[in-house]
Amino acid sequence: MQQLTGLDAAFLAMETSSVYGHVGSVCVIDPSTAPEPLTLERLQTLISQRLHLVPPFRRRLAEVPFGFDQPYWIEDPDFDIEFHVRELALPAPGDDKQLAEQAARLHARQLDRRRPLWELYLISGLSGGRMAIYTKVHHAAIDGVSGNDILAAVLDLTPEGRDLGDVPDWQCDKVPGSIPLLARSVMSLAYQPVRAARVGASVVRSLPGLAVSPGRPKLPVVDRFLPRRGESAVLSQTGLRAPRTPFNRPVGPHRRWAFCTVPLADVKAVKKAGGATVNDVVMALCAGALRRWLVDHGALPDGPLVAAVPVSVRSEEEKGKGGNRVSTMTAPLPTHLGEADERLVHCHEAMRAAKEQHGALPADLLSDVTQFAMPALAGQAARMAARLRLVEWLSPFNLIISNVPGPNIPLYYAGARLVSYYPLSAIADGQGLNITVMSYEDGMHFGLIADRDLVPDLDRLAGYLVDELDELKKAMSVA
Repeated sequence: MQQLTGLDAAFLAMETSSVYGHVGSVCVIDPSTAPEPLTLERLQTLISQRLHLVPPFRRRLAEVPFGFDQPYWIEDPDFDIEFHVRELALPAPGDDKQLAEQAARLHARQLDRRRPLWELYLISGLSGGRMAIYTKVHHAAIDGVSGNDILAAVLDLTPEGRDLGDVPDWQCDKVPGSIPLLARSVMSLAYQPVRAARVGASVVRSLPGLAVSPGRPKLPVVDRFLPRRGESAVLSQTGLRAPRTPFNRPVGPHRRWAFCTVPLADVKAVKKAGGATVNDVVMALCAGALRRWLVDHGALPDGPLVAAVPVSVRSEEEKGKGGNRVSTMTAPLPTHLGEADERLVHCHEAMRAAKEQHGALPADLLSDVTQFAMPALAGQAARMAARLRLVEWLSPFNLIISNVPGPNIPLYYAGARLVSYYPLSAIADGQGLNITVMSYEDGMHFGLIADRDLVPDLDRLAGYLVDELDELKKAMSVA
């Protein structure tokens, strides 16, 4: 048995009837390269043969009675590959809009907590002879980096596949009883005062650097005595609460998903011309696209939006392990600026300051703090916050923007060439829009997920991302 961390369990506690804790992806593939037809049975066989490379796929939850402590992962004694790997077909014409609609519907279904927390669908009927594979895994089991590890386990460098070597024997666990779980919890809770003292000491050590960070929000009482160095105009416009937008409201149970691809070479050319980073360009594209969408809806705030950006804190020793090793930094998103090149400059400045602020905090702070949340209370708090709409009124950021680097070489899924890889992330009350991008080969593949009613024209926002890259190229004189 392996106990979930507080951060892992937080993704379970966040779930309500309309907020889901899983993330996913859509792999668009070309089956013409496969040595044999790609069928459901073949895909089930491939996943079964590689389960030892993907430990989260065989683990299910064992809940501690009354939610006194974080739950445990156990090796599922009733594992059934046919439950997890399924198939469906799109009706003609099988276009990208139909694929997006079907993926949104699949993503709006909660995972069954009585089984390992993942599902995979082989989708046929796409135009041009293409197929797709939709996968969703609970965020309690993976983060962005460990999600890439799963991708590496099921994909190959050639259509012929690879030699997996000796597959170790798998030993399932016996489902633990209530008394042993409660006994473990008593022992774990006895160490909480020691953990609390360590977290407090770590935070105290980080305060001097955080107090002078130019990236943190303005705190009038603190700033009176500890003025910040190098504060810029764009950074000083953000406060403790993000401006309100049409998508910063409670979410319903239904989703929309849209996707698009931009050339990685163009992004890198803009990056070089502007003296920025690839992530700065991604933030600038999002700022410009959101500005256009907010103008369309007559909802553009006077100041910048605020974006939360996930940051991996996974060490070299922790690579290859599941779970969450992630933190978050916030940065202003200059949607209030009208020129594309100005937005890029300010995104570069904002991300630099955000990284400085994030670096002043302990890398494990988020995971350490969440470790003290008792699951029973955390779940009740999440449901209470949803009923009172607290996040809508007090949210420190408008949306999450995540950029996950991916492989730059061609890969194959059961022999079918991977054409593109589009992410589907999670949204929550108060943050009804998420933009995640995954790079693969020569493209950057954007996946946008939103509440179905709050952003009914999500495909328009995706199109604006493509338009914004053209604007940036013109502004930076990139051919």
